[in-house]
Amino acid sequence: MPTRAALSHIPGPPTPPLIGHTLKIAKDSYGTQQEYIKRYGSVYKTKMLGVWRVNLCGPDALEHVLLDKEKIFSSAGGWDALRRIYPGGLILQDFDKHRQDRRILTAAFRASAIRDYRVRMGAIMLDLLQHWPKDAPFDFYEAIKDLTLRMGGAVFMGLPLDGDLAKQINRAITDEIRASVTPIRAPIPFTPMWHGVRGRDFLRETFRKLIPERRKNGGDDFFSQMCMATDEDGKGWSEDEILNHFNLLIMAAHDTTATSLTVIMAALGTHGEWQQRLIDEVDALGDAELNEDALGQMKETDKVFREALRLVPPVPFIPRMTTQDFHWQGYDIPAGTSLALNPGVTMLSPELFTNPTQFDPDRFAPDRAEDRIHRFAWTPFGGGAHKCIGMHFATMQVKLFIATLLRQRKIELPGGPPEWHRMPIPKPKGGLPILLPAR
Repeated sequence: MPTRAALSHIPGPPTPPLIGHTLKIAKDSYGTQQEYIKRYGSVYKTKMLGVWRVNLCGPDALEHVLLDKEKIFSSAGGWDALRRIYPGGLILQDFDKHRQDRRILTAAFRASAIRDYRVRMGAIMLDLLQHWPKDAPFDFYEAIKDLTLRMGGAVFMGLPLDGDLAKQINRAITDEIRASVTPIRAPIPFTPMWHGVRGRDFLRETFRKLIPERRKNGGDDFFSQMCMATDEDGKGWSEDEILNHFNLLIMAAHDTTATSLTVIMAALGTHGEWQQRLIDEVDALGDAELNEDALGQMKETDKVFREALRLVPPVPFIPRMTTQDFHWQGYDIPAGTSLALNPGVTMLSPELFTNPTQFDPDRFAPDRAEDRIHRFAWTPFGGGAHKCIGMHFATMQVKLFIATLLRQRKIELPGGPPEWHRMPIPKPKGGLPILLPAR
């Protein structure tokens, strides 16, 4: 890995001893990066979590690195901090191995499987929403995390996640996420990494016990599909490969969907005109089943979802490591350099989006199409070979939730819109107090 001296020709801010820029970036990641771009340009270096990184900013950099036509940008090297917690996960694979395993995993997201997931999810979602209070405020962020976990129990795991098991799995996932960004990388007792490793081991052993039965009898849930998945030669995954992929999958599906729905609820509670537009859209569906055709008609909801992802993307920064020397915008960058891409800040650029900090879903309407000014202007799901494999599943899940909720409830924010922690996975500061009275 290149030293500071090897990157001395690349501009960057003064570096505090020991901690580098970690605390400044963690406190205000977007504001700090916007400040550095103004000061140093679209290529600059920072030191975070003990690692020197070259930041490549803007849509051209996203396109060049994520499409990776020369195959020189490693996702596995970029996400190396996740290796202890999510070893062997899809995000920690590159090139031929990644392509092979992604092809197998794609079977779990095929159209017929997603239809099965939708049917099961709709029934579970309706039942769970009945238990949310109508006349008292509650923290939506915590409630939606619980709801997505319970839905994931059925759809992803084929398990009823109630009681102690739900709490244990939720705690394990939370501990893994915290461990993935801690500066202490060794599992020293009682540190976040120690808790994360324990959470990883708990999840792996919980699901390892299920593999023989799922391989024998199958099932419609993701985990069963992964247990039965094979490549074009009929070769399936080992137990460890199944567990590696599934551990990363449930984390990604659980927290990122909760974040996106929280952004949407805060926006609809703040912008009453948009809430009414979505209510009208849902009412126009009548009492029909929320099937593929019905969800496909939810064009206004789709715009709101896209705007929520633009304003608060679940993955605002994307790391890579270069495996060869390369040249970018006047700078020679040596092999082994850690790179940081910035889709979150890019999607707030006034050069790409009109009044970029404002909630304005109509920017995605066909007559404006601001997201098409550059093919990588809007990139909340990443791009290239590592583009989010669950993108269409997430869209279906969000539309299904919004339609189910707005058929029954209205959205009010007794405390106003929240401020956001942006890293590691965005969440509202202090939660999101919400009131959902009956319509």
